[in-house]
Amino acid sequence: MSEETPRPVAVVVGGGLAGVTAALRLADAGLDVTLLEGRPRLGGLAFSFQRGDLTVDNGQHVYLRCCTAYRWFLDRVGAAHLAPLQDRLDVPVLDVGRPAGPRLGRLRRTGLPVPLHLAGGLAAYPHLSLAEKAGVGRAALALGRLDPADPALDRIDFATWLKQHGQSQRTIEALWDLVGVATLNATAPNASMALAAKVFKTGLLSDPGAADIGWATVPLGELHDTLARKALDTAGVRTELRAKVSSLTRTEDGRWRVESAGERITADTVVLAVPQHETHDLLPAGALDEPDLLLDIDNAPILNVHVIYDRTVLRRPFFAAIGSPVQWVFDRTHSSGLKGPGQYLAVSQSAAQDEIDLPVAELRERYLPELERLLPAARGAGIRDFFVTRERTATFAPAPGTGPLRPGPRTRLPGLHLSGAWTATGWPATMEGAVRSGSRAADAALQDLGRPHGHPPQEAA
Repeated sequence: MSEETPRPVAVVVGGGLAGVTAALRLADAGLDVTLLEGRPRLGGLAFSFQRGDLTVDNGQHVYLRCCTAYRWFLDRVGAAHLAPLQDRLDVPVLDVGRPAGPRLGRLRRTGLPVPLHLAGGLAAYPHLSLAEKAGVGRAALALGRLDPADPALDRIDFATWLKQHGQSQRTIEALWDLVGVATLNATAPNASMALAAKVFKTGLLSDPGAADIGWATVPLGELHDTLARKALDTAGVRTELRAKVSSLTRTEDGRWRVESAGERITADTVVLAVPQHETHDLLPAGALDEPDLLLDIDNAPILNVHVIYDRTVLRRPFFAAIGSPVQWVFDRTHSSGLKGPGQYLAVSQSAAQDEIDLPVAELRERYLPELERLLPAARGAGIRDFFVTRERTATFAPAPGTGPLRPGPRTRLPGLHLSGAWTATGWPATMEGAVRSGSRAADAALQDLGRPHGHPPQEAA
């Protein structure tokens, strides 16, 4: 009897969504996989931590129905029921910039075909004039004709395109930036038109339900750490935490030697699933033609303000705001395990370059009065706790010209592959982009090993 052929050995460096996805795909294909993560947990920058009796998400994360790869991830780790989607898109939008006082509007869709599914909601949206609504319709039709993969679109910013297509500053604030800042982590003047076109064309113009919103009803750590770790264990992946990789070298026989804290692993294939600057530091010579381009991919911060009131002040799961520094507010009372009376609200602030380093006391003075303006029930309510989480490198900055800086999954060195939301996924830095990148890196690795396996997570157009 002949000896059984040994399974190829794979090492995945990084335990965020990209790394977990790559490890699962490689293990499902029959490889012997080790995942090395420097932190004491999985989940990357979508994680939870304890604050007394509270379980706190570092930031509010949502996804859309069109995020087919992330939905695959949820299914794969057994978490889809813990992050349900809306039946139909419905976003409450409060405008507090009016002299007459706050006014509530809603961005909704119907079950009609694209683009009619948004027509009724836009017609009833009170925060734009009739002329502005007509202008939105014309711009949407023009946007639908664009190809987000056109390199020319990456060289201009979203605001320039919007102004060329007749969009007023009010329309940009009350509609385009309302969605764009949350998905791109950049305001229109600082966002690549290519990435903006990808977001709006896929989310609003591909399918009537594409933009329906989903979010976790449990702490993110339960999805991206606890259940992800269980799925990895079941798949046979060896997961090592607190195992920061210090070096990556190619051996004389063309394999890879990965060194982490106290361990050396020889592998047939490696997936680097860490941020771009860390990837740059680990890359061996010759891996990319111009590795220093990775250092030109800038980062963008996200700030989250957490307020625990002594009573209920918000009776809907979330809302967005215009005419206010506040962007999006979510009720996290149930998911956090808050005990006793009160309500826990998380204020999610994207593109927060001007606020990310402000002292907590200054942020408190800024945001508590704003929440009282938005939520009359908050006036006079007691504050049980107020704290801030800051992710200074939350996403890559989707600036014009970033496209050519983002490498694909393959390097010039056989057996070495790249993943992460910052790689060339065609998407901005979302959970969707992270999962897609991990899947593509795994597919490239398997193809190079002559072991293509199964079908990658379904990708939207």
